[in-house]
Amino acid sequence: MIDRPALAEFLRLRRNALQPEDVGLPRGSRRRTEGLRREEVAVLCNMSTDYYARLERGTGPQPSEQMVAAIAQGLHLSMDERDHVFRLAGQHPPVRGTASEHVGPGMLRILDRLIDTPAEIVSELGETLRQTPLAKALTGDAVQRTGYSRSLGYRWFTDPSSREPYPEDEQLVLSRVYAAGLRELVAMRGPGSRAAAMVDALWDNPQFRVVWDRHEVGVRLPEVKRFLHPAVGALELACQTLLDPDQSHRMLVYTAVPGSVSHERLQLLAVIGTQDLSSR
Repeated sequence: MIDRPALAEFLRLRRNALQPEDVGLPRGSRRRTEGLRREEVAVLCNMSTDYYARLERGTGPQPSEQMVAAIAQGLHLSMDERDHVFRLAGQHPPVRGTASEHVGPGMLRILDRLIDTPAEIVSELGETLRQTPLAKALTGDAVQRTGYSRSLGYRWFTDPSSREPYPEDEQLVLSRVYAAGLRELVAMRGPGSRAAAMVDALWDNPQFRVVWDRHEVGVRLPEVKRFLHPAVGALELACQTLLDPDQSHRMLVYTAVPGSVSHERLQLLAVIGTQDLSSR
């Protein structure tokens, strides 16, 4: 059963504890509100202000599991806080560990500060969970995808457009990287895992089978990744990885050497903004 008064109080306290800079929002010189405004939280949770306000007043409907998950992520809740708000809402907390899509607040705080940098948070299967605006401008918005297509490794073999931002010789390397990484993950998680199910889904794909049958492991991404962007041209970006071992989530951060042509083009891309690259 939903505990509306307890849920309302918990949401209010968590909202008041967050500051704009905690979630990547500007504070503004005339701000007087303690913590975040309700409308700001509603935007972070991808819901209407009226819906969120009713939950805080204790007069709203019982939120679905999807709504509670969005609230937990928008308020940057820890795993324990996430589970608590699920129970207050009368829902069962989602699983923890490698199958969880709840991004830890520490990861989110870092991502929120990377305003002028392409960065994304992915699951161990390469499913895109969060992206900065510049990451969307670089490779397209992948957060809204569903099913296996959320994984870049899966799209790499099934959707030719996902390869378009990469030079041809880089494509060959990345094909080996994705197949080798998936093979290592199947060995780690076992035959009944989501990784094994993805292999089954890719089994009839001839491009996948060519690299899968090589039985390679330990193939790593090149230190510098090259992109071909339709608006700004060729980019050479270093990729740094930050790992959350509890969730098996990785943050990928792409940077260019200051003063380089790639750096200038990345700055231009930030000005141009996110284009309609959702097909990638």
